[in-house]
Amino acid sequence: MEQNIGWWLTKRAFLNPDREAYIDSHTGLRLTFEELNARTNRCANAFKDAGITKGERVGLLLMNSAEFVEAYFALGKIGAVVVPLNWRLVADELEFILKDAGVTRLVFDDEFVDMVADLQSRGDKTDIHQWLQVEGESDVAYFSTGYRAFRDAASEAEPAIEAGEDDMLYIMYTSGTTGLPKGVVHTHGTSIWACITLSATTYYLDTDVYLSPLPMFHVGALLPITVNVYRGITSVVMRAFDPVRAWELISEEKITIGLAVPAMLNFMLQVGDLGRFEFSQLRWCMSGAAPVPESLIEAYAELGIAIHQIYGLTETCGPAALIDADNALKRIGSTGKAFFHTDVRVVRGDGTDCDDNEAGEVVVRAPHVMREYWNRPEATAETIIDDWLHTGDVARMDEDGFIYIEDRIKDMIISGGENVYPAEIENVLQAHPGVTEAAVIGQDSERWGESPFAIIVRGDDALTEADVIEFCRGRLAGFKQPKGVAFVDTIPRNPSGKILKRLLREDFPGPAAV
Repeated sequence: MEQNIGWWLTKRAFLNPDREAYIDSHTGLRLTFEELNARTNRCANAFKDAGITKGERVGLLLMNSAEFVEAYFALGKIGAVVVPLNWRLVADELEFILKDAGVTRLVFDDEFVDMVADLQSRGDKTDIHQWLQVEGESDVAYFSTGYRAFRDAASEAEPAIEAGEDDMLYIMYTSGTTGLPKGVVHTHGTSIWACITLSATTYYLDTDVYLSPLPMFHVGALLPITVNVYRGITSVVMRAFDPVRAWELISEEKITIGLAVPAMLNFMLQVGDLGRFEFSQLRWCMSGAAPVPESLIEAYAELGIAIHQIYGLTETCGPAALIDADNALKRIGSTGKAFFHTDVRVVRGDGTDCDDNEAGEVVVRAPHVMREYWNRPEATAETIIDDWLHTGDVARMDEDGFIYIEDRIKDMIISGGENVYPAEIENVLQAHPGVTEAAVIGQDSERWGESPFAIIVRGDDALTEADVIEFCRGRLAGFKQPKGVAFVDTIPRNPSGKILKRLLREDFPGPAAV
């Protein structure tokens, strides 16, 4: 039974029934582990009473909420498979995922009722036969059942645990920045190993209070929530990220640890008068999904907050590499060494190991690597080779095993035969006091093949293209310097905070300036 994620909540509720498990920053709901487990059991038994079978896929189109957490653990207990859905997608995109995963039941938030009604009207374009609406201000739709009434009619008794280590727990779809999204399959076993790995490598205390601002359809939120149950730590969950509210929660709830993507951390720095918040107890915040600018790490260090750069993927259930507290500043720019139960190598195109500080592809081997891409055997075979997951990320590893992520292979710019990694240029641009955000793409160049082009969100309206180019001189080799600059109001990102370079390449196709 220990090899079931849902059982972990049962055990934690037994060990620490009165300890706070979940705090909802939006509604003010506060649940102990005993209360969260009781709600979870009712949800599990309600699905059992409705005839759910082991392996059946259930979609969750939910904002961050207690309903998401309880459904996740409930479905895990009874052996069903969770399909977390990105609520930022449009109906056509969701239709593809729902059909691809074979989702038969959908739990959705009240605010998505119009889009879900559209999906329901499409008939057999999905396989859904049960629609459960989390009741809010709107009436329950004619085709739906009220989720809370459905849940609360069932027993709080512990359901039989019906899934083990090798059984599927969830299918999480990648963001699909290129092509159709792929469903990453994680089992109870891979998820348990991810939790053990994160717990063994990071710096948790029993008294910690964790801030969770990322959407739970992302592994960067779902894994920590699971770890917090494993460790008995309180999760303070934001329904949606707001930088001012993040600081307020850190102060009000005495947050000690958390995880936020670099864009979130950057927005939080833009909040004025930080002295009005109490954050001296905040020990560290992990940050990943994109390389963390060194200027951001230094800015938080000045506030007494350690930013620990983490490197991971949906395919690894989160962990790959993490910088430790002793090296966060000494090795600034590094994402650290491989996690405890994780092996990481940097390899050339022929699969041989790169020399120290030679750039190559990151490959990962661990018991928490995904089982497969759902219904994509060819993609699985191309990605997992001899037990090593090929990430598509470029990095270098120094002589001590510290990893420095350079960029995505597909985003690399080849200028005059030289490899140029946009993240390196973005790191320099981000250090300019007049730059709020920066992204770099390659544009076709008649002379060089490709040349770097910078897209910038200004923090200072007086900033000009000439200012930016001048700032890069002396900080970057000539072939790395942007040949042009565009100023925009926002830089497009996916829900995990990664810049959507594909969209930027469409918006700024070039050609590059000579």
